[in-house]
Amino acid sequence: MSGLKLIVGLGNPGPEYAATRHNAGQWFVEALAHKYGIRLNHEPKYSGLVGRGTVQGEDIRLLIPTTFMNLSGNSVGALALFFKIMPDEILVAHDELDLLPGTVRLKTGGGHGGHNGLRDIVRALASNTGFHRLRIGIGHPGTAKDVSNFVLGKAPSSEQALIERAVDEAVSLSDDIITGKIALAMNKLNGFKA
Repeated sequence: MSGLKLIVGLGNPGPEYAATRHNAGQWFVEALAHKYGIRLNHEPKYSGLVGRGTVQGEDIRLLIPTTFMNLSGNSVGALALFFKIMPDEILVAHDELDLLPGTVRLKTGGGHGGHNGLRDIVRALASNTGFHRLRIGIGHPGTAKDVSNFVLGKAPSSEQALIERAVDEAVSLSDDIITGKIALAMNKLNGFKA
């Protein structure tokens, strides 16, 4: 498979959300920007923070939508359409309730699993669900009615440390992910547990 052209990190804007579980995808993209020395600048045209760099010969764009989570598709759709980026050239990093803190998984395609950010991206990409997802485990509060407060809350420091280690592990495999060695990275991540 060819390499990625766009990596998106989902979160909610504003300092009050910066350290909340729902922003795990954003932490991944911020870590990539740091690793590769890519500056993220606010681009109103794409409703997000956007950066561009070259990784292992691949021209890659990083995007953190500055919309709220449930409007992430507006940002992803605008940038993908303008640069003619196909869904299979996009990786979306997001928090994942169905995985424990300290786990991270790479997946291609599938539904939105009730995640509002993914749901809106599927809508914006005209129902094409063929993009890749980096699922960063945050755990589950136990009941559906508690999910909203849980994802918008901060993890206790012990869990936060596990989440950060999982993000670091994914960042350590980012060269493989970006250059299209998705299956290789998938195998490595699937065995990882912080």
